[in-house]
Formats: sequence, C-alpha cells, structure tokens
Amino acid sequence: MKPTIAFVFLLTVALASPAAAQLTAPNAAGVSLGHLHLYVSDVAAQQKFWATLGGVPTANQRLQMIQVPGVFILLRGGGNTTGGTVGSIVNHLGFAFKDLPAAKAKWQAAGYTIEPGDDANHGYILGPDGIRLEFSSDPSLQTPMRLNHVHLYPPDAAAMQAWYAKVLGGAPGKCTRTAAADGTDCVDVAGVSLAMSKSDTKLEPTAGRSLDHLGFEVKNLPEFLKRMEAEGVTITQQLTPSNFVSTMRVAFIADPWGTKMEITEGIAPQP
Repeated sequence: MKPTIAFVFLLTVALASPAAAQLTAPNAAGVSLGHLHLYVSDVAAQQKFWATLGGVPTANQRLQMIQVPGVFILLRGGGNTTGGTVGSIVNHLGFAFKDLPAAKAKWQAAGYTIEPGDDANHGYILGPDGIRLEFSSDPSLQTPMRLNHVHLYPPDAAAMQAWYAKVLGGAPGKCTRTAAADGTDCVDVAGVSLAMSKSDTKLEPTAGRSLDHLGFEVKNLPEFLKRMEAEGVTITQQLTPSNFVSTMRVAFIADPWGTKMEITEGIAPQP
C-alpha cells in the first residue's frame, strides 16, 4: 500500500534532526524572527509546496512545523481566508537560493507558476492560497535556501521603519538582503530584513489572510510585554501558555498598519 502524504510528512518529522531546527541568535533587544503562520485551505498542498522549496518537517512536542533555515513555517488548515498576500500590508516573502537554476527546474516540474523578474536570477513563485514568494540567487549561501526578507507596503515607510526599529530593536537602514537592494527602507532584525515600500493605497491587515501573522521569538516574554505597554504598543493578547508546547508561552501585538505579530518564547525544539 502506498504511504499517504500525511504519513510521509510525520515520518520525516520523526527523523528530522533537532540540531537543525534552530533560529538565528537574537539581537541586543533579545528578539529574532521565529515563524510565519499561514492559514490554508489544503495543508497537504502547502506541505508539498514548502518541501519543493527545500523546507524540512520538524516538531516541538505537539507543535508541527516546517523548518526553513532560520525560521519555522506553521500551517493551520480548514478555515476560509480573505485573500493571499497580494492586497495585504505584507505583499510577499523573499527567499534566496544557492542553486537557483536547479530550484526553478524543481518548481516548474511540480507545476508552480513562476513570474519572471528583471533577469534570470530574480522573480516570483506563486504557491497555494495566494502565497507570493520573491526569489533571488545567492551562490554564497551556506544552506540551499534561506528567507532573506519580508516586504511590507505602508503609506509611510519612514514611520514604519522607526516603529520597528524601536519595538523590535532592529537596525534601520537601506536594504541589502532584498533581490533589488535598490535603496528600499529596511529594518534588519535577527534572521530577516523587513523591507518597507510606500503604498499609495490602503492595504488590508494580515489577520484572516493566508499569511495571517509574523512570529518573533523573544528571550523574556513578560519583560518584552512590559516594554510594549510602556511604549504604547497595541497588545491584542496578553501572555498565554501554549496549547502545544509545555515550555512555550505566547502573546500577540499589532503594528499601526495592520500587521499581526505573535511573540513567542520557546518555539524552537530543544536539542
């Protein structure tokens, strides 16, 4: 009997190395990128998509995840979303690939739509549920692929840049990790660049879309929330124990432009 996709996925989770399932070391504020949380119509289709990109299944106790170097992908199925990434404040995610021609050949063989970019080393791949990913080539990578940026489109990029630098302790500047590196405003947080380009139209919040929220891992969640309260940041859910990991706790905040963020402490599997 042929094994089901779910069985193969869970078997791979069991065999995945805990040592590989780690995040980038936190910045001076104790913050690093933790996860990207997708609400999807077909979990198996998303698992196949991320596996084709190079993601590896892993787990922390009962929390099933897909490991991409430096970040976890979490999938929640069964619900209806209001749209994909395009039209949301977070328009797309950016990934770099060590061997881009080989990666593109895999995507094409799997039947995914590829939008050409400015040259052969840049473009977009469209995944299930309207997930849009920008790709670029980086032969210097130490891993086959890696998330390098999340691209947001606020009405005021400078204001957003200042907010993220203050709240997440990120380093503001011009983008260097994005494919174009064209002077776009960025805030570098451990594990990712948050790229910010001005939008002339008001875009939708992330909550309820296929990319529902961004996740950041912190070293001391109670202290982080105290700082958020002092700085007037909107806390949409106070500290709560995780339902999936006994040693993990979570909270939610939101930026002024509609980006939902989960703040976690303890999301990474322990070696």
